[in-house]
Amino acid sequence: MTLISSVSGIRGTIGSKAGDNLTPIDVVRFASAYGSWLLQNHEKTTVVVGRDARPSGPMIQSLVQHTLISLGIDVIDVGLSTTPTVELEVVRHKAQGGIILTASHNPKEWNALKLLNEKGEFLNAQEGEKINQMSQNLSAIDFAAIDDLGSIYTESDAIQHHIEAIRNLPLVDLKAIQAKGFKVVVDGVNSSGGIAVPQLLEALGAEVIPIHCEPNGDFPHNPEPLAHHLTDLSEAVVAHQADLGIAVDPDVDRLVFMDEKGTLFGEEYTLVACADYVLRTNPGNTVSNLSSTRALAEVTDQYGGNYVASAVGEAHVVELMKKTNAVIGGEGNGGVIYPDLHYGRDALVGIALFLSHLCHVDCSVSVLRSKYPNWLMRKDKVTLTPQHNVDALLDSIASAHAAFQVTTIDGVKIDFPDGWVHIRKSNTEPIIRIYAEAKTEKRLDELVGEIQRLVKE
Repeated sequence: MTLISSVSGIRGTIGSKAGDNLTPIDVVRFASAYGSWLLQNHEKTTVVVGRDARPSGPMIQSLVQHTLISLGIDVIDVGLSTTPTVELEVVRHKAQGGIILTASHNPKEWNALKLLNEKGEFLNAQEGEKINQMSQNLSAIDFAAIDDLGSIYTESDAIQHHIEAIRNLPLVDLKAIQAKGFKVVVDGVNSSGGIAVPQLLEALGAEVIPIHCEPNGDFPHNPEPLAHHLTDLSEAVVAHQADLGIAVDPDVDRLVFMDEKGTLFGEEYTLVACADYVLRTNPGNTVSNLSSTRALAEVTDQYGGNYVASAVGEAHVVELMKKTNAVIGGEGNGGVIYPDLHYGRDALVGIALFLSHLCHVDCSVSVLRSKYPNWLMRKDKVTLTPQHNVDALLDSIASAHAAFQVTTIDGVKIDFPDGWVHIRKSNTEPIIRIYAEAKTEKRLDELVGEIQRLVKE
């Protein structure tokens, strides 16, 4: 069974049986529940719908859009787009909601419905649970009569509006970036990033060398932007003597950089570098999730701000950012949230801030990376089976480390003086994730090894 409903949305693999995977019946069921939920709160409702390039996208989009108009909801179809672009379009069109059809970093056999509110932000856990409950009782949903059906409108310039909004941000130093004339290799993993990232870079005055930028949904490698998946990008950066490389995930809300030597900057350090730049001009608070590097807290402290950690998931990060009035935040998986543009992970604004930062510090990408604390991170996972008692497992891990600082707002995180380990059930896959951070590989082995031992027991 791979149909998962969580704060991150509703996702599953295409095919097989309804209720077990993401089938047309499940798509219609959840789209009906979401649309009906919107109609409970808004008299006249418009929803923005966009998708990444995975092969099931056109089919899923057609099912979603026609379900929505059957409820009397108007649809603005932005087509092949990015998650942050759809978020901005909800606000620009004063829509009451939005749906992005993407399974983010999951392989191409996956797809998902990511649901937005009228602010262009992801629903919170309570709203998501309400929609999940409504999807179990479709007999309570009223569909529109023939004269009350909604309409579908096509929007063709959503990405251009997104790029223009980024160019107009005060901290995006357009003149400095244009003067540098960066040469950049872009890996768009044959999805929406192959359209949006080159367009942004060209609008910033950079020279673009595209690889895997044909938006056909045929992912040339595992779409999660990790070092061992990006060998083509590394080789291309060196071969073209580029200043840097850029990789994004299929829906362009995760961002990683490659230095001029073909070495990954580190997805954890995408947010650290962007925060460094923002905090230099606008000191304040920052937020990331429990599984993100300590380096952000250390950089924030340098500028006199306060750092706090949220549960994993964009909605949780955004909620805490608003509560603490954070000037920047995000997640250590390469997700940058810059409130001056919008409250959503946005690889495009991350690129603009990072290039502006490079101009101001006037150094290479490799030198910039050397300026930050060198924390090492290990990410592991354990596949779940129906026999796993996850809650009992997490309780036993917490009890075994009661002498240390233990946080249980999302799984279990144990903070040690020289590192930390975080164990949690994934929001998006049937696995337990194990994250650990320390200054040495030896200490990482000890931290992860201890958790693996407890899991086996």
